[in-house]
Amino acid sequence: MFVFFDRESELPEAPDKDPQVLWDRWKRNVIDRQINTAHGAERYIRSGRKIFLDAKRETPLPVPFDQDKAVIHKIIVSHGAKEACERASPQNIYGSLAITYTEADGGTTHPFHIEIDKRKPIHVLDSHNMPIVLQELDTVSDFSAYLDEKVRATTAFDYLGYCGEEDLLGHYLLNYDSATKRHVIGPKGKDTSKVNGVMIGEGEWHDFVQTDLYKNTKNEDRSSYFWDKLIQRTCQNSLDGTLGGNSNIVRGESAIYEMVKEPRFMRRGLSEKMLSAVERFPDTGSFTRQVTFLPSFEPNVGYVLLQLRAPEEFRATPDYREKRQTLLEIACGAAKNKFPNLVKIIGIGIEAPKFSDGTVAEDFILMPCEKWPDEMKIYYEELNREWNFFGTPELRQFNDRVTQFVPPPRPASLAKPGKIGRNDPCPCGSGKKYKKCHG
Repeated sequence: MFVFFDRESELPEAPDKDPQVLWDRWKRNVIDRQINTAHGAERYIRSGRKIFLDAKRETPLPVPFDQDKAVIHKIIVSHGAKEACERASPQNIYGSLAITYTEADGGTTHPFHIEIDKRKPIHVLDSHNMPIVLQELDTVSDFSAYLDEKVRATTAFDYLGYCGEEDLLGHYLLNYDSATKRHVIGPKGKDTSKVNGVMIGEGEWHDFVQTDLYKNTKNEDRSSYFWDKLIQRTCQNSLDGTLGGNSNIVRGESAIYEMVKEPRFMRRGLSEKMLSAVERFPDTGSFTRQVTFLPSFEPNVGYVLLQLRAPEEFRATPDYREKRQTLLEIACGAAKNKFPNLVKIIGIGIEAPKFSDGTVAEDFILMPCEKWPDEMKIYYEELNREWNFFGTPELRQFNDRVTQFVPPPRPASLAKPGKIGRNDPCPCGSGKKYKKCHG
């Protein structure tokens, strides 16, 4: 659960007044009071009392949650100090607030520096780095993973300090621990007992976003927003009251609930495979179907994409949508029989875009299948006998590796005319001498 607290109070430019006094007043109003409010809000949430969406307490929060097990991230957004911070020193690259997590008592600090009690961690963003963090970590999984790791680091070390939230983010994204398979703050590896504090220098983010690795990844990520559009379109239909079926995507688990869990890099991989499947849809007649299985980032969870092409007169029948949904269910059941390790299957059914005349209509189903008795297995085997999903000779399997960051293509080196010297760069582009590469 993410709880945001937003407050703006300009830190005035007053050369005739003591900067420390101005800072103490601003910090007390914008930071300290919001910290107290945030801790009070968490106590209220964990008390089990009702939460409402409006000031009149008429619209309750529609999403159920366990107040005892919920992870609550309290996020303070402080506005008004950026320009004053930039004026204070030309060395301030962005005007972000410096943060230190330690066993603080909430007392006086130097201007533009905030100390936060590591025993009760709160996240503080400002006018500059809030959009950076939310645009860079623009999925629930990516954002929560970052905040979870930040809380872990604050409790693991005596202190954690950084010159701006964007610099901590840059350090986090570049600091991947292959042993634990996650991004970390501080030293990699399980044994951090020899390290008692971490300090992130200023400029980490500035340098990171200038790299070819970052720029190419952003370019590659553009395809991933196809996944976001699927989610957004369905959620908008729900808000507009035009969503069919019996699923309430707000009040409980649903296909959309599972799709939202995918991190950005996985959305890129899923989108590329879905779009590739759309392009490969065969033109073999007026009634054609194609099924594609895609793994999720979540373990033992998968997606079934069903594309269907049907004649216009068949699509015009009143029960066509219902028949397509039934076919999607059969395909999901066949996927469970094909891949018995699955505990959840998300089905996505669409008209084959190559032959849909621009119409967009998706079906989504969530099939929980951790328990799969023999009766269910036989039931879907019988239903699938006519369709033979995942059993045709045309079935193809592809093994692809998706990474969070995508290195730019290596430029091909032009070979020199004539003989290549043993100490010349190898024409393969490796950067090594020819004698140590292909010589």
